[in-house]
Amino acid sequence: MNQSILAPIKKSWILLRSIAVVSSSVTTIVSTVLPIFLYYTVAPNKSLLVFLLLLFGAFLIHGILTHVLNDFADYNSGTDQNSPAILSGGSRVIQTGVISASSLWLLGKWLIFSLSLIVVGLILFGYFKIALLLAIGLWGAISYSLRPFQFSYRPFIGEWLSMFPSVFVLGLAGAWLTLDSIPTWALQNALINALFCLAWVMVHHIPDQEADRNASPVKKTSVVWAFEKFGAAFSRLPALLYFTLAGLCVVWMGADRIWAMIGALAVVGTAIFLVLKMQIDNHYQVSAYEKIILILAMINGIWLGIFI
Repeated sequence: MNQSILAPIKKSWILLRSIAVVSSSVTTIVSTVLPIFLYYTVAPNKSLLVFLLLLFGAFLIHGILTHVLNDFADYNSGTDQNSPAILSGGSRVIQTGVISASSLWLLGKWLIFSLSLIVVGLILFGYFKIALLLAIGLWGAISYSLRPFQFSYRPFIGEWLSMFPSVFVLGLAGAWLTLDSIPTWALQNALINALFCLAWVMVHHIPDQEADRNASPVKKTSVVWAFEKFGAAFSRLPALLYFTLAGLCVVWMGADRIWAMIGALAVVGTAIFLVLKMQIDNHYQVSAYEKIILILAMINGIWLGIFI
């Protein structure tokens, strides 16, 4: 195949950080769409179309746009250059010379402009639900990394005002677009998967805490905040907090979804055990445990989708 064709594909694939997208966005989509295929009488073609539409949107917004803007912001602040860069530290496309910082920023601006026009077009043609979903995804990507918001540089705000709404609404989208109403199981699945996502992102930030503290401006993630407030051992506190919240939501399912509750509690309990056991100053161990937690996130989402 011609190298001129392969180059853009290679760049897009590196930027995508597919493992992160699959374990968060794709997992939460599957967790809602799977029950519709298994237990509802919705036309298969409609369910498949919704699934593919959400999948495309997830990779475009959460995979490409979010990571383009995040890589650009973290390169400018200097945190990515000093990251251990095992699983964290961005996609490394700037550092390795795959894409220049200016080209990455140009791509980000064109994506924002194009997607904003699509939102307007969807509204004009009456596709209000899809327009709202896309707008929330755009808000999450922009507010997480770009000034004047740059919520990823502020403790807890990045998770709750940017990341959580984007992943949570994506988890509801399958049911919202195909069913007359959003059932309780869809709300539960979306909430638990979103909290699980917040938790593993906090684990993801642990190896970067020194680089984040030395960035300009300082990237004061929730992990950095916990480190400065309580000491190094408490770097795991944000992850434990979000896993605990996910566990409480699992208990909320109760007897109505007993098998879902048992499986999800086992997954959350395992994740909490790993976070408590990890040596936070051992970047290789933290990254190895993060890989296991990513697998647990996928197992959890599918399990919740099977047992509604």
